[in-house]
Order: sequence, then structure tokens, then C-alpha cells
Amino acid sequence: MSTPSIAQRVDDFNAGFEAQIGDRLATVFSDEQSELRAAGVPAGARGADDTAPDADLLTAAGETVTFSSVREGSVTVVVFYRGAWCPYCNITLRTYQLELLPALEERGAQLVAISPQTPDGTAQSQTNGALGFTVLSDPGNVLADRFGIVTEPSAHAQEAHTELGFAVSDSNADATARVPFPSVYVIDRAGRIRFADVHVDYTTRTEVAAIVRAVDGLGND
Repeated sequence: MSTPSIAQRVDDFNAGFEAQIGDRLATVFSDEQSELRAAGVPAGARGADDTAPDADLLTAAGETVTFSSVREGSVTVVVFYRGAWCPYCNITLRTYQLELLPALEERGAQLVAISPQTPDGTAQSQTNGALGFTVLSDPGNVLADRFGIVTEPSAHAQEAHTELGFAVSDSNADATARVPFPSVYVIDRAGRIRFADVHVDYTTRTEVAAIVRAVDGLGND
């Protein structure tokens, strides 16, 4: 039996989630996703052949590290995610833990996940997903801004979040609702972006096979 894709796992989740929250709130989120798709990827988003930017990040223990030092000259797959509150992010990170991480380790590459949430939120992501790869906080979305991939939930979506009992700003280190578009970058040892996949619709994510193909395409670079 084949392993379900992230898209299939999301479809299974959505069926139960939409039934739980009801048609009205489901429509709010569906409308938001449609608006995001219509707007498309920001014109300034970093892409293939661009140099990866740098910024200070925080570990789950609150220690400051630079993005460049984390990469340490290794081929690095970087996953920008919204936070531990986002079920689509959790589905994706768990899938990457189970299926992507072993493939990257075989190839001598590393996996790093980054969100704007507090270090406590980072620790929650690690614990909830039993994640064995590096997970870091990007306070204020400084690094995500430099990648050109920052957005914010619509006002109606934020109202729906509040109705469901949480607010994105409560999870973020800078107490705003700004989040990165879910994105995957493959960065070579020299710090050059070789693969970029920015998802403006946060319910869709980069599948494992696409990332592995991108890493394999680097050869000995």
C-alpha cells in the first residue's frame, strides 16, 4: 500500500475539520484561500539562483543563532511554516519527519524548519511532531521578510480564529498576526537557492518527492 501524500492527508483532515467548524466558518477560510491564490506569489520572493539572506534566529531554548551558521556549508532544506497552531503545518512537519528526513540524511543534507512563533511554540512543534530535525524561531519574521514571503491572515480569518478560541498573534514572538507563506527552499553549500516552492494557499504544501528530486539535482555541488 502506497504512503498517502501530504495533499491526501490534508483532504482527510479537511473533511473532518469542515464538519466540525460548520459551513459559515469553512466558507470564511475557503474565501481567504481563494483570495491568496488570486494574489499569487509576491513579486519580491526569493527564487532559484538568488543568494539566501541571513538573520538572527532563536532556538527552542532561546539561544540566538544566525541562519548562515545553522547552514554551516551544508546542503539545507529550509521549511517556513506558520506555527504549531496550524494543523496543515503539523501534518507537513510530521510527514517530513517520517519520510523526508531519512532521505536527506542518506544524502548528507539537513532539514531546518522556521516559524515566527516564540521559542516555547518552537518547542511545542518539536514535541508534538516528535521532530528530530532543527526547528527555529524567526521573531518578527525578519528572515522570512528577507525571503519576501510574509503575509497575514485576512481580517475575517482572524475573526474566525478568535471564534475558534485562539489568535495567531498570541503565538508569534512579536505579537502580530504576520506569518510566512508555507515555503520550501533548497540551499546549496555556497548559500545559493537552487529550489524554491512558495505556497500562497496554506492548505497546500511541497511534497516529499519534489524536495528529494531537487536535492538529487544538485549532484556534487
